[in-house]
Amino acid sequence: AQAYDVRSPWPVLVVEKSKQFDAKVGEATTEMSAMFLTRRLALWQHLEREQLPVTQPGLGQLLLRVRTCGVCHTDLHLVEGDIRPPELPRTPGHQVVGEVAVLGPQVQGWAVGDRCGLAWLHRACGDCPYCRRGQENLCLRAAFTGFHVDGGFAEYVLAEADYALRLPPNIPDGQAAPLLCAGIIGFRSLRQAD
Repeated sequence: AQAYDVRSPWPVLVVEKSKQFDAKVGEATTEMSAMFLTRRLALWQHLEREQLPVTQPGLGQLLLRVRTCGVCHTDLHLVEGDIRPPELPRTPGHQVVGEVAVLGPQVQGWAVGDRCGLAWLHRACGDCPYCRRGQENLCLRAAFTGFHVDGGFAEYVLAEADYALRLPPNIPDGQAAPLLCAGIIGFRSLRQAD
């Protein structure tokens, strides 16, 4: 079930724990609840809640159990039709705070239960001039969370292990979520100004 976190000054979607979370994903959990965009008309009216299969992670991926997902203005633009994802249906949400539920093949440096963040940049090619200069956000082959691939308005979401972000334990989920978008933009701007 989803609810808004009234303790946070930012709009944050909180995924409440259910009995389903007590089971190991690989063994017992085969479905999840997700809000996905099926068509563009009125705000939020066409985000439909559905039971969807939980997709197991592929090579280099993590399956995250979503703890919290911020609501970014980009998500509003997506739902209102101001920007159009390449295909529908699509699950929005790119300010994801989650915990690792399942490791995909060849994932190193992560363990089941690790807390992490998933931001707008889902993956980049790693080879183009932009990627080699540390400007992956400009990569022509980049994929964006909640736009090219399903995002965090769901109980589970896939993440590329190389693009998942470690989160400090002292920042609560509802405060960490907006840092995965606006916080990254501000930090990058400061870094570029040096």
